[in-house]
Amino acid sequence: MKIKKIGFIGGGNMASSLINGLIVSGHAAHSLWVSDINADVVSALSENLGINSTVNNDELVNAVDVVVLAVKPQNLADVAKHIAPLIQQKQSLVVSIAAGISQNSLTRWLGNDVAIVRCMPNTPALVLTGATALHANDQVTTEQRDLAENILRAVGLALWVEQESELDAVTAVSGSGPAYFFLLMEAMENAAVQLGLTEQTARLLVQQTALGAAKIALESSESPAQLRQRVTSPGGTTQRAIEIFEQGGFTELVAKALHAARDRSIEMSKQAETL
Repeated sequence: MKIKKIGFIGGGNMASSLINGLIVSGHAAHSLWVSDINADVVSALSENLGINSTVNNDELVNAVDVVVLAVKPQNLADVAKHIAPLIQQKQSLVVSIAAGISQNSLTRWLGNDVAIVRCMPNTPALVLTGATALHANDQVTTEQRDLAENILRAVGLALWVEQESELDAVTAVSGSGPAYFFLLMEAMENAAVQLGLTEQTARLLVQQTALGAAKIALESSESPAQLRQRVTSPGGTTQRAIEIFEQGGFTELVAKALHAARDRSIEMSKQAETL
């Protein structure tokens, strides 16, 4: 199905990243819409990217084929309930990128027969290297699945999960994941300064090392464990550092952290059920 018009309700960083990604990948700017309660936000997006803008969600829904819900989770219930009659009338595809809002809640707010794709993107989408997992309800057709996937592929990797519950694990792994890497980078920078490097030198070395390691992992068919073993010479400096990590329970701590993030995602979904 040819993409005709896509509208974004909410003009924040993730929405602007998706809009920019779609334009870069060849989608016509004049077929994209954005609405936001902040007139300055939509005006800036319209001026910078050449897209259509409005502060009226009804106007946007009437104009597009796909509605991307990109508002803050705490505001989503009010927005969804307001546009529900128009969504049902137009039989629009709805794509939600709101964290912690289940399809059950979205269906309750929008209507039982609405085609809904729930997504969990992450912040690297801001630089077109995102990782997004998607799940569709039973109302979503094959063509609509392709459409939703194309939208998210505009900012990076996009893949489907079989069960919606998997999105809680996705949230813990890739949704929150960038912060884990930033934390490690922060710790390495601080340690490097303690070892005598300047802050600028430490930061550049850590950033380039993180980029290089990720690139090797992406381009290699070997597992992270195999790659680690390849760069760990017996009795060398890397082995000594790895031993310290292991003595501190690094692997167990990572597992504990991801389980906690997954559990919090489940809690957030349950809290949204009361809205």
